Amino acid sequence: MILVTGGCGFIGSAFVLRWLAQSQEPLLNLDLLTYAGHPGNLAAVQGDARYHFCRGDIGDAALVAKLLAEHKPRAIVNFAAESHVDRSIADPLAFARTNVMGTLGLLQEALAYWRALDAGAAAAFRFVHVSTDEVFGSLAPDAAAFSETHPYQPNSPYSASKAASDHFVRAWHHTYGFPALITNCSNNYGPRQFPEKLIPLMVHNALRGLPLPVYGDGQQVRDWLFVDDHCSALEAVLERGRVGETYNIGGRSERTNLQVVHTICSVLDELRPQAHGAPHAQLVKHVTDRPGHDRRYAIDDRKIEAELHWRPAVAFEQGIRATIEWYLANADWVESVTSGSYRQWVERQYKGLAKAA
Repeated sequence: MILVTGGCGFIGSAFVLRWLAQSQEPLLNLDLLTYAGHPGNLAAVQGDARYHFCRGDIGDAALVAKLLAEHKPRAIVNFAAESHVDRSIADPLAFARTNVMGTLGLLQEALAYWRALDAGAAAAFRFVHVSTDEVFGSLAPDAAAFSETHPYQPNSPYSASKAASDHFVRAWHHTYGFPALITNCSNNYGPRQFPEKLIPLMVHNALRGLPLPVYGDGQQVRDWLFVDDHCSALEAVLERGRVGETYNIGGRSERTNLQVVHTICSVLDELRPQAHGAPHAQLVKHVTDRPGHDRRYAIDDRKIEAELHWRPAVAFEQGIRATIEWYLANADWVESVTSGSYRQWVERQYKGLAKAA
């Protein structure tokens, strides 16, 4: 059995679904079910005898110890995190509690569990910590992409909290010999992503004829990674990665935010045109930029390709169409997550933002 934390979230649920579709090995999902953790993401496996769920906090030491003792996982894959930059700016302490103290608590219990294993089980055990390229800071337009040795320079409360968690994982390996690995991925997209992030927010608003808020000039560059590609990379790291190493995972699809939004508009013009025939791009509205907004992220993923023979399989144009088609076909899911609290958040976040110069 493996233990997955945060398995009801966007990336975690994609991993759980992929795992159970390909493996007979049971999986235990520990998730606190905060606003971004949606049980409906895993409705397809609710009756699967291989799937086990526990609602709880990774920082709850007694609960984590109990689960480890009862289920005896051979590996832990840690997705549990607060991950939205805008929310981290509004409430940084929540990000410190989950991403730093929660990870630290999980590490503490995992270390005690690992130390108590017999020699064979201890040698086979792995702890995979899922992190982000945002810990590396911002790149100039012509700078080389982030490698695994790029210095950490986090610029938001979110990326600072993830950087801290990475440092603790690294320290657990170097201090205690704990068999941990770290992955740093680029921007994920795909089905079931909570519509506070760029792509699902744009799809959600466009389908309702609402403004498409683009921060600043929209020229911020991100590397876009289809979520299933990310999950296949994590499987490779879990099974073949070298203990103590970090692996960058990228989609090899750098795009500006504005390019992404216009691509979404073009696909929607084809698949779900507006009743009055106007292009969706007319809904784009430039708003005041996010404080401290990083200009560019880019991933150098040559290490994971060379060592683990992994590379992304889904091109951005293919992945974005599949993503939009999923949202169009799953209106009930969208309605279930865009509740009153979601609408209140979006209103608070974007209402009153002046049009960018």
